Order: sequence, then structure tokens, then C-alpha cells
Amino acid sequence: MAVYTDITEDDLKQFLRQYDVGELTSYKGIAEGVENSNFLLHTSRAPLILTLYEKRVEKNDLPFFLGLMQHLAARGLSCPLPLPRRDGELLGELSGRPAALISFLEGMWLRKPEARHCREVGVAMAQMHQAGEGFSIRRENALSLEGWRSLWAKSAERADEVEQGLQDEIASELEFLGGHWPSDLPAGVIHADLFQDNVFFLGDDLSGVIDFYFACNDLFAYDVSICLNAWCFEKDGAFNITKGRALLEGYQSVRPLSQAEIAALPVLARGSALRFFLTRLYDWLTTPAGALVVKKDPLEYLRKLRFHRQVMSVTEYGVDA
Repeated sequence: MAVYTDITEDDLKQFLRQYDVGELTSYKGIAEGVENSNFLLHTSRAPLILTLYEKRVEKNDLPFFLGLMQHLAARGLSCPLPLPRRDGELLGELSGRPAALISFLEGMWLRKPEARHCREVGVAMAQMHQAGEGFSIRRENALSLEGWRSLWAKSAERADEVEQGLQDEIASELEFLGGHWPSDLPAGVIHADLFQDNVFFLGDDLSGVIDFYFACNDLFAYDVSICLNAWCFEKDGAFNITKGRALLEGYQSVRPLSQAEIAALPVLARGSALRFFLTRLYDWLTTPAGALVVKKDPLEYLRKLRFHRQVMSVTEYGVDA
């Protein structure tokens, strides 16, 4: 979440008249995240999330994102729901941007998750993978190999400004992944961005999953690798095998991974680390001054990529070979 596009109170009140949500009492921007402009609204009836979809999000993808939330919620996954306007539409426009109102999900994201929380994340991710079955709209992953190459092309010339030698290292990594990326593993709808700030807890209990704006059809094990990167490294950059084992055990308690999926984890983890390095690098180099957004350090994911490059066995992730 972030704020790139500001809104006025008058425009917001006019926008809300299209919905049956009560009167606006207050609103504020939410600075976390990088993709869309988000605001927390308080109305006379309930708190809500307002999302303005920025230029990186394709308007044609919005029916997938909004419909997926409805599909998953109908199958028992705890996630926010888009609210319909009085005319039944889920999407409106505010400040020149496509906009939607989303229900507010109770809970908080964890700054210091422990192994038991990682297990719950694994369970929820597997439940989402199962709940996504039967969703009729498809969306290809725009941030897989070809998307990485495109992002890299926009950043490569300035990469050595971030760290000397980076241009050659990432070019080599892209070449490796292009030749080793698996294509025949189980696939379906994945979240593709299940970071700590997209999972809410009430106490130690997982209360729901949010922010489906990277969701797409791709390999289930790729989603697992994203979570290994997002949840199982410590602040000092060390991989916590106890957290890795807990996350994988939680996932497999719902949907066991095949031997082929397990064997592919090191390559998939390299790819997912590269994916987040590249988007962070691009944002680091191009986010305009003054935007209410927290820029994230791309080197964090470079260090994770280098860890995965040295992995000799999947047992290093906490899973039996």
C-alpha cells in the first residue's frame, strides 16, 4: 500500500455517494507498500479501505483481482471483499484513477513473526491455492521471466550505482534462470506477494490475507518460494531453518508438495528473490521525490538471492529431500 495520488475531501464524499456505506467521518493515507494509493476511511457504519489503482496496474486486470477476492471468500478464505456501488459495479473512478472500496479486515501484521506464525502462513497459502480452483478468469504472471528481463532492461545501466559489479551479476542470473526455470509443476491461482504486511493476525491466530494485486496463474511452488524469502530470513540476513520447516510443514498439512516441487525449490527461490530485487531496484531508482511511499532496499533481496545460489540441498530449507 502507498499514496501516489492525493484526494480531496469533497471529491471523496462525492465518490462515496455512489455506495451505501454511510457518512465519511475521517480518512488518512497509508504509506506502506509500493503499488497503489490506499486510504483508511472511517464512516458512520464501518472502517473501509479505498484503493486507487496506479499506472503499473492494468485496468483490464481489475476484474481478475476483485473477482478473485469474491471467489476466495465464498470458499471460506478470510480476505477483504470489494463493495458494490449502488449500480452493482465494483469499480469506480476518483482523482482520475480507477478506484474501489474494500472491506476492512481486523488484525495486524507481525513485525517479528515466529515459527508458529510461519506455520499458519503455510496453512493459509495452501488453503488459498485450493480455494482458487474453479476461478474462471485467468491472469498470466506479468512478473515472471519475461517481466524480469523487461524490468532489468530499465535498470541495468544504473545498477552499478547501487553496487559495483551488479550489472554483470544480474545478467548472469537471468541467463541461468532462463535455462533452468521449471514449467511442468502443479499450477493454479497464486498470491505472488504474501509478505508479512499482507497477512493479518489477531494474537497468534491468522485472521486473514490481503492485497491480491499481484495474484495470477503460476506454479504453486513458486508461491511457496516467495514465502520462504519473505518470512524465513532474519534481520541479519541469515535463513532461519526452523521457520522454513514450520512454513513448509504448515503448507503440506493442507497440500503436500510433490517430489518435483520440492526439488525445484532452490531454483524457484532464486527466481522469486530476483523478482523482488528487480522491482525494488526499479522503484529505488525511479520513485519520484515527495511520494508518500516507503522505498524498500533492493540489496536485501540480492543477499537472499546469493544465499539461494549457494544452497546444495533442499534440506537447507527445512524439508526432507
